Amino acid sequence: MKHPEYQYLELLSDILDNGAIKHEFNTGIEIKSVFGRQMRFPLSAGFPLLTTKKVFLRGIVTELLWFLKGDSNIKYLVDNNVHIWDDWAYKPYKKAAEEGKVPEMAQEEFAQKIKEDEEFAKEWGELGPVYGRQWRKWKTSDGREIDQLAWVISKLKSHPDRKHYVVSAWNPEFIYEMALPGKSMAIPPCHTFFHFNVADGKLNCQLYQRSADMFLGVPFNIASYALLTLIIAQVTGYEPGDFVHTFGDVHIYGNHYDQVKEQMSREPRPFPIMKINPNKKDVDAFVPEDFEIVGYDPYPPIKGEITVVGGF
Repeated sequence: MKHPEYQYLELLSDILDNGAIKHEFNTGIEIKSVFGRQMRFPLSAGFPLLTTKKVFLRGIVTELLWFLKGDSNIKYLVDNNVHIWDDWAYKPYKKAAEEGKVPEMAQEEFAQKIKEDEEFAKEWGELGPVYGRQWRKWKTSDGREIDQLAWVISKLKSHPDRKHYVVSAWNPEFIYEMALPGKSMAIPPCHTFFHFNVADGKLNCQLYQRSADMFLGVPFNIASYALLTLIIAQVTGYEPGDFVHTFGDVHIYGNHYDQVKEQMSREPRPFPIMKINPNKKDVDAFVPEDFEIVGYDPYPPIKGEITVVGGF
């Protein structure tokens, strides 16, 4: 069987060769973009942690557990020395500092302040109702909070043949101009919703990602949702099946072109195995120590500058 990672490398090539030229809204950075693509990773073939560059697995695990908590404040991430969301929390603080409303501080100092000062973290570490909040605490017009994921887990156990197990992070009440002033998310959900399906005793998951940063973001997204599939399979008692990754706008930023070409020159190595503590059967009980990656032998990491998107 052809190594599943070639799907990722071939999509990189597709974008470079066929992508339409666009420009990012906030920064003006050039983007090459294609629309409507799909990859499929059979989880029996190993855990899809890309090997053509080293991927930050600890960050992936910590971020996913943060989502599963229904949290929307970066303090949990910062406390665990994961800084992948710092840019979005720092952006409004930096703007307030430029307007003279708060003291100026570098982003590293800002993150340290989040870690050490609970009140500061409450005020400046909040990202609004992002992914985990929508998954676990979707607010309704009648004042309730819906735990979409708990509902899906319960129904998967009792009615595996049903077709409606969808969890959505796309809540128009908190997105762009549709939100009330000051109520929008820091960034509208890029990985928009995911759908579970049971077939032949195996749990499959399909993600729809409306916007995909192919070089920096997608390697994280593949591993994160593959891990989510493994977790939900263990919790519901099914064997893991496939993770299907469906894209809307999938793109490469102009300041990543050289890095992408370097990655495309590398030949994939065997995928590792993800071991999960078999004693955990409650989705709320997992901790970072419950996950162990075995046999991961990647090429060295390739650095790329993140583009802090969002806003309107």
